[in-house]
Amino acid sequence: MAAPLVLVVLAAVTLRAALYRSSFAALIAERVEVASPLNAWKRVVEGLALLDLGVSPYSGDIFHETPLIIYLFHFLIEYAELVFMITDILTAVALYLAIQDYNKAVFKKQKLLIELDKYAPDVAELIRTPMEMHYIPLKVAVVYLLNPYTVMSCVAKSTCAISNTVIAFFILATIRGSAFLSAVFLALATYQSLYPITLFAPALLYLLQRQFIPIKLKSKSFWLFTMQYAALYLCSLVVIICLSFFLLNSWDFIPSVYGFILSVPDLTPNIGLFWYFFAEMFEHFSLFFVCVFQINVFFYTIPLAVKLKEHPVFFMFVQLAIISIFKSYPTVGDVALYMAFLPVWSHLYRFLRNIFILSCMLIACSLLFPVLWHLWIYAGSANSNFYYAITLTFNIGQILLVSDYFYAFLRREYYLTHGLHLTRQDGTEAMLVLK
Repeated sequence: MAAPLVLVVLAAVTLRAALYRSSFAALIAERVEVASPLNAWKRVVEGLALLDLGVSPYSGDIFHETPLIIYLFHFLIEYAELVFMITDILTAVALYLAIQDYNKAVFKKQKLLIELDKYAPDVAELIRTPMEMHYIPLKVAVVYLLNPYTVMSCVAKSTCAISNTVIAFFILATIRGSAFLSAVFLALATYQSLYPITLFAPALLYLLQRQFIPIKLKSKSFWLFTMQYAALYLCSLVVIICLSFFLLNSWDFIPSVYGFILSVPDLTPNIGLFWYFFAEMFEHFSLFFVCVFQINVFFYTIPLAVKLKEHPVFFMFVQLAIISIFKSYPTVGDVALYMAFLPVWSHLYRFLRNIFILSCMLIACSLLFPVLWHLWIYAGSANSNFYYAITLTFNIGQILLVSDYFYAFLRREYYLTHGLHLTRQDGTEAMLVLK
């Protein structure tokens, strides 16, 4: 499997190198779908210029990245293109290794459940085989590296690529059962963009399963491990934040990064749901609705944890999708990360209801983004309503896509235990309806 992965990596590097040397690089870097006020490369360059002049990069309203990022590029600015290509490769390799280990764990669990007769007798066609699962890690790497969203983020030098790398290593550490590394990478991901704090729940559930600790509120071992993992996470986060303070000798980065993410003061158009809504809103209502919008990312974590406590990796996938949809400054790089997991759930395709329509919907929206932007900003024959309409459609498409996978996952789990051929009490065929 190593040889095909190397070929994919070489193809991905060649494509990125060619685009870096083309006239498209400057055009892509300016696209609002690819770069946001948080992660745009030109803002990183502005921050570096201020740092070189001895001025705090957070003194104005330009730079909103974390201190570790600006100090990373302070030393590697000449090799920025290489850094972004390496981060994409590292992300793909981490996801490849993580899914490889996850598939082994899934197969062992499935074999155990078959031996214990936990599955219905007529579900042989739903049982996953090693041959079916063999190429899934490679497909994940291919989908991530050759996804146009990932390629554009890399070419635009959006720091979203670095956030994706940190999250990918967090997933790898979690699936391999390393609580310490999982907590450290989760702290780094939270430090970088705040919203990954919601991944604490699926990571904890997966690690509890790895340790064979029952997920019961009355269990002492459950609370002991939870406190240990939470302590590792919080200590790592405190160390990273203190390191940032020592680098800058100032706490200015906290309101400039995290206050900026939460309060959404910059209403530059993007593929998210915030900008248009708050541009049209009266100022005295904004605080209430900012809280309402922000709570969406965090609100679904607890009910999903209850429903998917036995399936934490699928829970992680759904949570990544929720973050990319409801965060305040999303880009296509965020979408690319959770889409890389779609091959992992290829066994759910038979249960998906609207996959063709939703795929066409997302592709059409992706193509219409630059068209409607041009009509609004350059041609003047459209207005912000047109661009927000396509943004709204794109996000609805993502929500429906995740909902469809969630429905398919629950439906397959139900069939595994109750059988494919369901009957009513009178012996007639029954239809499964999930509410």
